[in-house]
Amino acid sequence: MPAEDEKQTAHRALVDRVLHGKGTATADQRASAFHNTDVPPPLRTLIDKVVTRPTQLTDADFAAAKASGYSEDQLFELVVSAAVGRSTRLYDAGLAALTEAIGEVG
Repeated sequence: MPAEDEKQTAHRALVDRVLHGKGTATADQRASAFHNTDVPPPLRTLIDKVVTRPTQLTDADFAAAKASGYSEDQLFELVVSAAVGRSTRLYDAGLAALTEAIGEVG
């Protein structure tokens, strides 16, 4: 695979900031949302919708998560973590497909 380009470097920095930067949600909570694994029940519907069917998100999804004790700041961070996690998986799959295609052509 070719050396990492500026876009890959920027993406890696974004992921690092989302997972390890300061925030109101814990690093473990952000990692769970990022990977969409081990998400606690009060957040499961919200995070799963962000990852798998974002057009179906409703105010009720946010209200339920907020009613379970999460602040708006925490919910914002967790939703961003989930979205960046999903986009990272798609980005990695695209890079892998490109690498495979280039390898087959070359």
